[in-house]
Amino acid sequence: MAATIEKVLVIGMGKVGSLVGTLLHETGFQVTGMDAAEPQGLAFSVIKGDVKNPESLGASLKEVDAVVSCLPYDLNINVAHAAHAAGIHYFDLTEDVPTTKAILELSETSKGLMAPQCGLAPGFIGIVGSHLTKAFTKIRAINLRVGALPQNPTGLLGYAFNWSPAGVVNEYLNDCEVIKDGKIMAVPAMEDNETIFINGLHLEAFTTSGGLGTMCETYEGKVDELNYKTMRYPGHCDLMRFFFQELHMKNDREASGQILVNAKPPVNDDVVYVHAAVEGWKDDELCRDEFVEAYYPIEVGDKVWRAISWTTAASVCAVVEMVKNGTLPSQGFLKQEDIPFDKFLETQNGALYTV
Repeated sequence: MAATIEKVLVIGMGKVGSLVGTLLHETGFQVTGMDAAEPQGLAFSVIKGDVKNPESLGASLKEVDAVVSCLPYDLNINVAHAAHAAGIHYFDLTEDVPTTKAILELSETSKGLMAPQCGLAPGFIGIVGSHLTKAFTKIRAINLRVGALPQNPTGLLGYAFNWSPAGVVNEYLNDCEVIKDGKIMAVPAMEDNETIFINGLHLEAFTTSGGLGTMCETYEGKVDELNYKTMRYPGHCDLMRFFFQELHMKNDREASGQILVNAKPPVNDDVVYVHAAVEGWKDDELCRDEFVEAYYPIEVGDKVWRAISWTTAASVCAVVEMVKNGTLPSQGFLKQEDIPFDKFLETQNGALYTV
């Protein structure tokens, strides 16, 4: 079984990865970053590395107790295999379903904990949703919604690509796993559009893939309805359908990402909306409980970080803390819905969600 976590390698020093390293460093872990480049100005050391080189990656993992992959989803499996071979703990932020299923298979023989999907969605939203179910004697529906948006949108699209364009395109095009009428099924992305109001703000929500993580397997036969949707400003979904379907950009995902980022580059003033709702019975009374929050940029380490960056990074860092302190298991596969929300908020990084 893998040792307790003291030394952590964080791979991918982008906006989220550099913040993951910063938060873990400030929490007391011995952090090393890895990237194809060597960014300056971080409070921890960064080494140059290539995750596509198994020998180099394996050598780096021998020196640590855990690895956190903050790479694009298609590179995570390389890191997961290397972590499995090294017998150390593995964490990532992926929303990609095939990647997660491959990691689940690895976990059957892992010496450490295999914990994918530890970001915002999947990740934090699943922890919240599962927490809400605990108050019910019988559950009818679990509806989870997340929107990472510019505070001051411009143009018809009303969006800014503050997150990985490859990840967004993946979520918009891949089929979505849901529970409907008590059974798991796949439904198309960018469908089932609905209206949501948060503090009077009009938003739309539509299906996107990957946000539920492993929740469908966990709740199959226990609920009539379970789904995840992305929230956007009204009109966004129709425009994205036009872009991907009528212009046939679905056939070139890489070019799609480049075009969209060129049109709507990142902005610093963003906001993350989280809306989780559970309907069911508390004894004989039909009830609906909700968790609704808006998260804005915060300062960490004398730098202001975007809301999407810190809500993603703080989630995985809180999970690393919980594995270290024994709140979570140290071997096998971790489902986000098995993470106790109250204990999550008690960690140094989880407490950021209460500020």
